[in-house]
Amino acid sequence: KIVREAAHFARALDAARSEAKAAFKNDAVYVERFVERPRHIEIQVAADHHGNVVHLGERECSVQRRYQKIIEEAPSPALTPERRAEIGGRVVTALKALGYQSLGTVELLMDEAGGLHFMEMNTRVQVEHPVTEMLVRRDLVRLQIMIARGEPLPFTQDDVHFEGHAIECRINAEDPVRFAPSPGTISAFHVPGGPGLRVDTHVTAGAVIPPNYDSLIAKVVVHDIDREHAIRRMQSALRELVVEGVQTNQSFHRRVLAHEEFRAGRYDTTLVPRIQCEA
Repeated sequence: KIVREAAHFARALDAARSEAKAAFKNDAVYVERFVERPRHIEIQVAADHHGNVVHLGERECSVQRRYQKIIEEAPSPALTPERRAEIGGRVVTALKALGYQSLGTVELLMDEAGGLHFMEMNTRVQVEHPVTEMLVRRDLVRLQIMIARGEPLPFTQDDVHFEGHAIECRINAEDPVRFAPSPGTISAFHVPGGPGLRVDTHVTAGAVIPPNYDSLIAKVVVHDIDREHAIRRMQSALRELVVEGVQTNQSFHRRVLAHEEFRAGRYDTTLVPRIQCEA
């Protein structure tokens, strides 16, 4: 329930409690600030068992459909180097105070004024971790295993450098217009290749995509000297990608990458539904 006027709060709270009670047999609900047209920004961190914590920059995750990320990029076009250092420093201070150990991602919403609002922390490697790996040239999966073994971080914050720009497109087996699942058998599958390009996938020609599970079939990740070149490289990779037998969202990715708001870096979590309306 979204409440825009104080006079409507009590009624909305009662309604939310009633719905919670009916659905979960418990009428407890969260009350939190509603952020209109936010950007979804997450900070990648690594913390060992020896008190060392570093941040590996942010990922911009505002291109979403049904609250699920479909394109991630780093660095965020919304942050200056100074703001990145400030936010990263605050996150590191908080995790040191909590005694956190392992890899993790602190997820934030940024409002239109640049204010930050904490959402949650994911205490694991995320789907979009290759974006950070390509930007900082470090293997995050290996790093998490090292930390779990009790080894100290092999680098300090001063050793973390952000080089160029990286973008990831999640290729889902779904209708690119309505985002409805598209299960079936993949009859042909060709991944793009070349420098600055990475494709993570579990499928080959003949693979069966069932209707019961997540529709993600591949992650196409590119890296280049700057954002504009990375966008061009991704557009080329998506043109080369071939998936037959099921529908995918690769054509929708190309629409997003060509959209003026995305190209300008001035977008938020409302971009995808607005592109759908434009169609």
